[in-house]
Amino acid sequence: MAPSRTSVKRKLEHHFDKENEEAEDHRHSKVLVLDSDHDVLPDIHRHVSLLTSSDSPSLNTALLFLSQFATNEEFVDAIIESGAVPALVKHLQLQQQRQQEDPILNNSSRYDVQIKCAYILGLLALKPEQQLLIHNAGALPYLIDLLKMWDNRNKTIPLGLPCLLRRAADAITNLAHENSVIKNFLRIKGAIPPLVQLLEFTDTKVQRAATGALRTLAFKNFDNKKQIIGCNALPPLTILLQSQDPTLHYEAVGVIGNLVHSSSPDIKKDVLLAGVLQPVIGILSSSCSESQREAALLIGQFATIDSDCKNHIAQRGGITPLVEMLKSSDTHVREMSAFALGRLAQNSHNQAGIAHNGGIEPLLSLLGSKSGAIQHNAAFALYGLADNEDNVSSIIKAGGLQKLQEGIFRAQPTKECVAKTLKRLEDKMHGLVLRHVLYLMRFAEKSVQIRIALALAHLCSDNNRKSIFIDNNGLELLLDLLESTSLKQRCDAAAALYKLATKTTASPLVDAAPPSPTLQVYLGKRFYAHRKCLLASSDTFRAMLDGGYREREGKDIEIPNINWGVFKLMMRYIYTGTVDVNLDIAHDLLKAADQYLLEGLKRICEYAISQDISVDNVFEMYNMSQPFNATSLRHACILFMLEHYEKLRAEPWFCSLVHCSIPDIRQLFSTLLTKPYSADS
Repeated sequence: MAPSRTSVKRKLEHHFDKENEEAEDHRHSKVLVLDSDHDVLPDIHRHVSLLTSSDSPSLNTALLFLSQFATNEEFVDAIIESGAVPALVKHLQLQQQRQQEDPILNNSSRYDVQIKCAYILGLLALKPEQQLLIHNAGALPYLIDLLKMWDNRNKTIPLGLPCLLRRAADAITNLAHENSVIKNFLRIKGAIPPLVQLLEFTDTKVQRAATGALRTLAFKNFDNKKQIIGCNALPPLTILLQSQDPTLHYEAVGVIGNLVHSSSPDIKKDVLLAGVLQPVIGILSSSCSESQREAALLIGQFATIDSDCKNHIAQRGGITPLVEMLKSSDTHVREMSAFALGRLAQNSHNQAGIAHNGGIEPLLSLLGSKSGAIQHNAAFALYGLADNEDNVSSIIKAGGLQKLQEGIFRAQPTKECVAKTLKRLEDKMHGLVLRHVLYLMRFAEKSVQIRIALALAHLCSDNNRKSIFIDNNGLELLLDLLESTSLKQRCDAAAALYKLATKTTASPLVDAAPPSPTLQVYLGKRFYAHRKCLLASSDTFRAMLDGGYREREGKDIEIPNINWGVFKLMMRYIYTGTVDVNLDIAHDLLKAADQYLLEGLKRICEYAISQDISVDNVFEMYNMSQPFNATSLRHACILFMLEHYEKLRAEPWFCSLVHCSIPDIRQLFSTLLTKPYSADS
């Protein structure tokens, strides 16, 4: 899930800090302190009206008041509705004219009015309609002219000029925020070249303000991107990326990111040729989480350019800090680092490198995030890692299969990505991968053995099942888990065994009733049986009629302990090979079939009974299977218990039933797992 880049609106400082006091003369200014219940609207109207005053102290008081109240969004509309914007623009115009008339004027208050006007206009530009109102009032050309007041050939910087340049750049940032009309106007009117020039100003605050303005202008505006690059902004931006000031390299990496985002391959290549890759990788280790986030997003975008760029990012040390960022407490940092690693993981060597640097476990942890974007980015990265055979055992060792299977994923694309990852793991479970996993299942620590046995039940192919679960003890690991003190392990073992049983054969796990023959027999009130039929039907009748029993010579055979209805069904089976069995009579008929060794009839009864197994009667059904040696019914009960373990685990009798059934479970799976493998099955 590719993250969307958002424009960043500069949060202007609410107060003039000490470093800018050279541009202010506070000796004659008064700060008004108001009660919480004071109605400020009359004060706003009064101070806006003072903007037209020719008295400098009154003007300064009005500007100071408005600069303080404009920081509160609740008062912005009132200030605008009082007519502040035209008056502020008028002062920008008047001050420009005065400076043109007296260009050598240089005192501590020379730029005071312009600084405050630019500052207030920036604070008032909160909404598109407010931006447009300020634009229509003609403020932008004067703000652009303020940017041009520094000539880099002049080594002398007038007092107060740095603050003026910063306020002008900040105002442009706010006015252009997500406003394509103003962005285009600023480009056409020449705002970009002076902003690029200010990247090399000697004051870092000015550099930061100019960088922030360029960042905003470059956002989703192709023509502005071209002009920024055309003005040779990349070399100074590359230097700013290496600044020790986090707020400065944060803005610089933001400009680069906006230049690259949704841009042509040519722009991306120009950016890389400027040498930004290594500084951006360095920012991944910044103390500023916002800088890390922007750098990770940019690395992810670089990684989509071509395979060489993926290699260069890894070779220059990009993987290690990205893996560390997966563990950040900042949600956005985790999201962007997973995004970048997902793009890098499309390269086989990077796949191994990410795993080697410890990326698998934190990526698996992110699958449990409440953020859908983080989930998807982590899932996509794991999908890439699973493509490398060297990583398969590491993913399984870390419990990856369980986390992929059990995760609650919010977005459909994430669910599809996880399904593809599971299929990829299954497809690779053969050859050297399987041999390595089997080695770990035998000799690794117990927790790893358990994870591997659980995973292989879901991932193994039919032709490897005997080797894994019989020859290498996988079945015993799963059976031990069924009696674990951990409920989670017991549930996992039951699910794994059921999956293994259903994967092992495509044929029914409970013998179905045999098909009906074509022979039809009509039974009368008194039943007459043929000796040959009875002899052929079972060993019991054969012993009675052909052995040393009295029935050998007699014409009648007494069948004790069987009622007439059951007897008729039994005889119908002997003659026809089939019979309809309902649940009301199935128990008695099963007993009779077992007594007279009618194995086919037993199968029919077991099949009929097994269709009615439920949570309420599985205990009774399992116990019924024991005295009659009803293997198919017993196996059906076992499979039902494994399939519905979660529902049954709360029953008071269930734990003891599982304990008693372990030998039968072992016998069932030993039979299933040693069946000859057929590719057609």
